[in-house]
Amino acid sequence: MTISLSLLQLGWSPFFQQQLSLEEWETHNAGRVVGQHRSNIDVMTEDGKKTLPLTPGMPLLTVGDWVLLDGDGRFHRVLERLSLFSRRAAGSRVSEQLIAANIDMVFVVCSLNDDFNLNRIERYLALAGDAGVEPVVVLTKSDCCDDPHAYVRQAQSLNALLMVEAVNALDPTSTKALKSWCGTGKTVTFLGSSGVGKSTLINTLLGRATQATAAIRDDDSKGRHTTTARSLHFIPDGGILLDTPGMRELQLADCEQGVNKAFAEIRDLAAQCRFTDCQHQGEPGCSVRAAIQSGILDERRLSNYQKLMREQALNRASLAEKRARDRNLSRYYRSVQSAAMQRKKGR
Repeated sequence: MTISLSLLQLGWSPFFQQQLSLEEWETHNAGRVVGQHRSNIDVMTEDGKKTLPLTPGMPLLTVGDWVLLDGDGRFHRVLERLSLFSRRAAGSRVSEQLIAANIDMVFVVCSLNDDFNLNRIERYLALAGDAGVEPVVVLTKSDCCDDPHAYVRQAQSLNALLMVEAVNALDPTSTKALKSWCGTGKTVTFLGSSGVGKSTLINTLLGRATQATAAIRDDDSKGRHTTTARSLHFIPDGGILLDTPGMRELQLADCEQGVNKAFAEIRDLAAQCRFTDCQHQGEPGCSVRAAIQSGILDERRLSNYQKLMREQALNRASLAEKRARDRNLSRYYRSVQSAAMQRKKGR
């Protein structure tokens, strides 16, 4: 079945419109990356979905990107992003992995079982803060929990203004509250571990089963990977949902601003410390330690803040070193090619 959607329904906005010249608007078609595969991408335009091969000359793209296609349907260029989610790639390889682009809202999904973890929620909130995207914490499997409100209060304690919803992902009535953030043209991405119910939640919001689901392991509440690729899905009467594979490892990189935003009260307290380089380890005049001793701030929260700050700084340095090595290697290759061409001319 061919889906016909307007640019507005695809998430188009004045931010993207103003990036086009009059000539490009008249001669090119705008499309949104709705699927990403090993060797190609799926792009949705007003004329329908097209599959484009990934070629060496193309920039690094991710689901949610807006691209321009020429009259023959070939890639022309990618538009500047409104927002971008990325992480350090899992494993030992030093590289950045793009997660999603041009997101308006992020649902941080966590289930009310052994998966519930405040440290992990804070990690996702730091990622959202760095992307400049408003988060909503969605606690799933509320029907399997004796006191879901106790978990809501724990999540709410991270930030008094943080929006938290406890839902049964299988029940359309329970998930109805989430639809207020899924208006026409608004793109919502789902981030969370495997098995927390992201795909189930998307199926319920869409009103049809489009994403495969699987049960978690009963012995440790660990999820199985059922979503293997990022993809966009369109609610018939509203927004755009972006499913992502579960992430058991989310390494933060170069997101100091996001961490500070997720831990705003610690940042504000640190500004009141006597010493500007206070490490909050018992120095005199430390406002952070005073807040912990008075019960205003949790020791766990400070420990996680310091851990995430160290992690993102270390990964930032590693990625910067890799980029420098890549630049030097490119210069070397160009110099070798130039020398070879000079030798040929001298013959």
